[in-house]
Amino acid sequence: MVSPVQRGGGRLPAPLSRTERAALADLLAELGPDEPTCCTGWTTADLAAHLVVRDRRPDAAPGAVLGGPFGRWTERVMDRTRRSTSWPELVAQVRTGPPVWVPTSWGPVDRLVNGSEMTIHHEDVRRARPDWAPRELPRSAQDELWAQVGFLARTRPRSDRGLQVRRTDTGESRTIREGSPVVTVAGEPLEVLLWASGREDVARVEVS
Repeated sequence: MVSPVQRGGGRLPAPLSRTERAALADLLAELGPDEPTCCTGWTTADLAAHLVVRDRRPDAAPGAVLGGPFGRWTERVMDRTRRSTSWPELVAQVRTGPPVWVPTSWGPVDRLVNGSEMTIHHEDVRRARPDWAPRELPRSAQDELWAQVGFLARTRPRSDRGLQVRRTDTGESRTIREGSPVVTVAGEPLEVLLWASGREDVARVEVS
């Protein structure tokens, strides 16, 4: 567990980018490289290689978004990373995260781009287990995830229907897309985030 950060005489919770990364690395080390995940076709070794490449190979980053030739390059880099790196070292690199010269290692950037990523992939491993159960996250963590819901929800396939998301722990709602009729997705922020990222099968939400 990552300890809270000391700020001006008070103690603030460590960001999800750190706590979820540490928890994911612990779980990967416990399970080994050949376990299933919620990422279709990926084992735990594939997911770990994806994170290491994401953290350490900026040249492969465009492929995760653009696909095509860029995507094929990213897949080759991931495959090479997985095959050439021992499992303990792969997990250690996931735990360590990006080196200091990569912008995603820098405080505010790390929180912005890695908090939801590490949380989602932690759940990808957890929820592929037959005995998984939802976690109770602190309010500060749920707030951090809620801030990312809108961005991910806007990346879902477009439709003439409106889209609204609602967090059931506070009742706060957010309109993602105007249209009629309106689809409302309700749940705790982590669950809505998983739904927004395309993980409908494991997200505990109500869609109405």
